[in-house]
Amino acid sequence: MSRMPAVDRDELRARYPDVFHRPASARLATPAVLLLAIGIFAFGLVDLEFSPTRLIAGLHQLGWITLMMLPPDPGSSLPLYLEALGETLSIALLGTTLAAVVALPVSLLAARNIVRSSLLRFPVRRFLDTIRGVDTLIWALVWINVVGLGPFAGVLAIAVSDFGAFGKLFSEAIEAADRKQVEGIRASGGNALHEIRFGLMPQVLPVIAGQVLYFIESNTRSATIIGIVGAGGIGLQLAEQIRVLEWQKVSFLILMILIAVAAIDWISTRLRFAIIGQRAVV
Repeated sequence: MSRMPAVDRDELRARYPDVFHRPASARLATPAVLLLAIGIFAFGLVDLEFSPTRLIAGLHQLGWITLMMLPPDPGSSLPLYLEALGETLSIALLGTTLAAVVALPVSLLAARNIVRSSLLRFPVRRFLDTIRGVDTLIWALVWINVVGLGPFAGVLAIAVSDFGAFGKLFSEAIEAADRKQVEGIRASGGNALHEIRFGLMPQVLPVIAGQVLYFIESNTRSATIIGIVGAGGIGLQLAEQIRVLEWQKVSFLILMILIAVAAIDWISTRLRFAIIGQRAVV
């Protein structure tokens, strides 16, 4: 093998002065940012009263509670828990579906390739940002005070929260669509509605369906959390059993939630692959 010719460092320094003669500010930028991050982290530990002693004591208490959770036992409340789990799944499904249906037409107004004028697109995007900036739990507290306790407030909380997220995700999917199909519809004499219906929607609907399926799975956990504050479902039962220290029932409820989430994930994975025309790999 032939050897590479010797490198002339002086020639390289002359050719690439920015590499060999970096200013001091550029060389010190990375260490300064690292030190700043470490300082903020240390300040946070002190400000939040982080204590290794309390952490070790808490872990001991956690171990004791875990032992009291075994074995999981629903007692005589299994029918009630199954009904509550079905209510939670219904909240997640209805809330997500309602949000997707409402968000789809609004996302068209937020997409740059649909609405060219920023005067209309900008307020729609900021409106979606505002809705998305409020957590589902906050929306649940709001709707509980508006419509009262129960699953209806949970459905509205998930629907409003997901409306903002879906509006952003759907608009981004629409903006990423291939323009060639739209141009083909236009060249064949189609109007703007035809371009959206036959040019954009066939491309983005599989993406949208996949996102909706994922949110149904995610909202099953969210519906559990908002149930704790009074929005119905299995979360209400979980909060009640924690309050009265029925740890075996608590572990059984947690196990039910985990099985439900795993089953929904299994089903949604296969539905997503079926939508895009591929076979799911286990």
